[in-house]
Amino acid sequence: MKNRKDVKHAGGAFREGVHELWKNKTLYAMMLPTIVWVAVFCYVPMYGVMIAFKKFSYKEGIWGSPSVGFKNFEFLFHYKGVGRIFFNTIFLNILFIATGTILSIVLALVFVEIKNKVYNKVVQTIAIFPHFVSWTVVAMFLSGIIGGSGTLTKWIIENGGNDPKFYNNPSWWPLILVLLKIWQGAGYGTIVYVAAITGFDQEMYEAARVDGATRLQTITKITLPLLKTTAIMLTIMSIGKIFSGDFGMIYAVIGDTSQLYPTTDVIDTFVYRALRQLNNLGMSTATSLFQSLVGLVMVFATNAITKKVEPDAAIF
Repeated sequence: MKNRKDVKHAGGAFREGVHELWKNKTLYAMMLPTIVWVAVFCYVPMYGVMIAFKKFSYKEGIWGSPSVGFKNFEFLFHYKGVGRIFFNTIFLNILFIATGTILSIVLALVFVEIKNKVYNKVVQTIAIFPHFVSWTVVAMFLSGIIGGSGTLTKWIIENGGNDPKFYNNPSWWPLILVLLKIWQGAGYGTIVYVAAITGFDQEMYEAARVDGATRLQTITKITLPLLKTTAIMLTIMSIGKIFSGDFGMIYAVIGDTSQLYPTTDVIDTFVYRALRQLNNLGMSTATSLFQSLVGLVMVFATNAITKKVEPDAAIF
């Protein structure tokens, strides 16, 4: 009797699922390309993590290559400068997350407050556009600005200052990289915040204005408190990548300029150089797996803390 009830319940759940798919078929059809992309490029390649535990040979393939246990992980931890690259990776990511979140929220508030629709769209387009510019192009323009004969360098010297020698002085680069990251990502990061703000109940704002609240007061007393949950959730997801450097940006801008390694060398750029020199795919895969596991632990830990402090902002 129990089995019949279970079968009946399962059949009812299946029919409800089919009904839901058919009812919202347009929305699910729009999701399909993303689902396929994630499956093909994120889940299918996951079997490749086995390379981290093998002495990989292109001739033998993944399954035929001999196992070496955790030997590939020793490559990263036996490097004498591992503390420096760990610190640079975490420190730069903390700067990127903090500044990016603050500037994205500020820009989102500005966009929402601009009432002229044409002007608003133009401003948003200009702010988002840098996200689609290649870092290689950015590196070329940056060299023309702060290079040895760059416009900024010339201006400093012509006005009586000393040559800053940006490409020889590593102390400049945390600031330069943060400014580049803000320029590239802050505008694009406003998309979620703008969508969240426009979804807030407008009756609260109308009631506040009736009570005599100023625009600044509505922002500080209504918008920011309501936006806190979204900001925390996005921060938790960003923390998942805190142990991964932005290889595309850092390598395009810094390249193999060894003078700048003390403040710019991160795990990803270090592993890339090692892969070029040693051609050991197992070592680089082991490092990537280690980064992913640390990121996973960080997400769970941050989410657990958030659940105790601000339950509504927790992801799960």
